[in-house]
Amino acid sequence: MDILLWHKLLGPYELAVQELVLKFRHMKKEYQDRGMYCPIESVEGRVKTVSSILDKMKRKNIPMDQLEELVEDIAGVRIICQFVEDIEKVSRMIEERSDIEVQYEKDYVKNMKESGYRSYHLIIFYTVHTLEGPKKLQMEIQIRTMAMDFWATVEHSLQYKYKERIPEHIKRRLSNAANAIIALDNEMSSVRSEIMDAQLSSQLQHRMVADILNNIENMYRVTSQREVEKIQEEFYRIYALNDMAELKRFHTQLDMIAEGYRAQSVTEDL
Repeated sequence: MDILLWHKLLGPYELAVQELVLKFRHMKKEYQDRGMYCPIESVEGRVKTVSSILDKMKRKNIPMDQLEELVEDIAGVRIICQFVEDIEKVSRMIEERSDIEVQYEKDYVKNMKESGYRSYHLIIFYTVHTLEGPKKLQMEIQIRTMAMDFWATVEHSLQYKYKERIPEHIKRRLSNAANAIIALDNEMSSVRSEIMDAQLSSQLQHRMVADILNNIENMYRVTSQREVEKIQEEFYRIYALNDMAELKRFHTQLDMIAEGYRAQSVTEDL
């Protein structure tokens, strides 16, 4: 198979990764826009290199004519969560989507690999549309916590360095690190509600500040500079207090003032 055919083969997979990453990132944005906690922390995707595909085919004795059928992770999307509890939520969100067909799962969170690897994998079918028509592709979605991802990244680098023959003393250290990762995830779960409340409060503050500054900027067009400067100074004073209740009050009042100026501007235009 020459390089041109490899490009033709992998092109639809690259499209599939781009589409799914975009969709999951947009899902996160929708949660944030509604002031809701999102179980998705970040999303990345990749298509295996030709050399990586060939290495896997060699290890598993996969014939070339069964490449797309038996190499289930030619394309992959990785969804990172903050908490272990979020993994199940993300999995359920994916299973409920009409554009993704879940074939089966591999639960390495409950059934940790001997190496210490933990992650939740979904093997899916996803259809892309190319110039040659629709193409149904097999892909893998990995869902894991930030702590699990850190361990897996380190372990993958060591596997590459030692050609999958990691020395026993390093394996023991990786095993100890895996146990520490489990303990870390458990500790984070114990303070999950407090962390979520803090993050939602921070998101709300960011949105209010953005709205306030947008209103102030728009008011420059319909009222005097002196009036706007007074409002801006009051905003800086209230923001420095670090008082969410006061910021909410100012935000509501400014919305009413800005709406009044907008109505006045429309009336004058008429």
